[in-house]
Amino acid sequence: MSWFSENYEKAALGGGALAAAFLVFTGWQKYGTVGDDFSAEPKGMGLNDPSVKNSDLVSTAKASFNLRREWLKGEDNGRPVDLFTGVALFVNKKDPTKPVDLIKDEPVHPPIPNSWWVEHRIDLGFGDSPQRDEDEDGFSNIEEYTAKSDPNDDRDYPGLISKLSYVGEESVEWVLRPGFEAQGSFTFEYSDNLRNANKTGAANPVPPGQVFFEEGAAKGRFKLIGSEKRKEMNEAIRAEVDVTYVKVEDQKPNKLGTVYEIPAMFRKADARRFSHFDRTVIFSLDALGLKDKEFKVEENTAFSLPPGGDSNNYKLTEVTPDRITVEMTDKDGNKKTYGIAKGETGPTAE
Repeated sequence: MSWFSENYEKAALGGGALAAAFLVFTGWQKYGTVGDDFSAEPKGMGLNDPSVKNSDLVSTAKASFNLRREWLKGEDNGRPVDLFTGVALFVNKKDPTKPVDLIKDEPVHPPIPNSWWVEHRIDLGFGDSPQRDEDEDGFSNIEEYTAKSDPNDDRDYPGLISKLSYVGEESVEWVLRPGFEAQGSFTFEYSDNLRNANKTGAANPVPPGQVFFEEGAAKGRFKLIGSEKRKEMNEAIRAEVDVTYVKVEDQKPNKLGTVYEIPAMFRKADARRFSHFDRTVIFSLDALGLKDKEFKVEENTAFSLPPGGDSNNYKLTEVTPDRITVEMTDKDGNKKTYGIAKGETGPTAE
């Protein structure tokens, strides 16, 4: 029989003692680490303070959002001071040893005062500074100064009427000729320089009060008001004769209410004496990047500047081959009339 078999109980007792010793050693190690864990101060916390470290700064930060923060102009004994950039220094061109005081000295670019350049932070050191365009809205510094608009804001600019150009016109010359009369009713013929023609037949003369021409370029364009006879000198026979004048009212929207008095049966050779024009003006606006974008407006029609806007406070009231007249209505309802010569930019007040 082996020793282990004879001494089994002793071996078991010895193994148990070794296991117990190991557990005691392990427990002793854990005891030391537990003390360290519970005695350590958690990050951001005190031993006896459960709050987050520096949490009181949160309320301070939130309160700072309610503080009034605004940029105030700097001032030094009445002199404006730019708090962001230094003010450029200049010398007198007549005496290089003498500096130019932008506040006390005479304007560098009259009539613009030096303070205007400083206030708007614009370099006045160029010979053409008044003609320069800081915000690229089509208006120079001198124009912005005169109009009291912001030279650094392309949404704030002088009146656009000053940049309106009369480029050209498209005209339609037309003639309306009353024909035969039948108890106050008349026949009519219409023709224009675009070779359009309309005609009412002799079997259906137009009675007073009726709008006529059922088709064609002049469809629904005219309304017969009535007629009257007048005494006129006929130079061919050197005697007075009765001439029937026919009154016709225009129904075109931009000419609605215009009345033409036309002699009946005038000679076709005299058609140019009784012709009229439908004129459309071609405009351009030399501002806001629209110089190369032409737009058209019919005579006696309201329009907006810039074109396509919601406020039609301009009206093209008269058109001639050489000149146009534009009426502007301001926000207070006051009207002002301007004339623009063909090929010119910017009208003159009348």
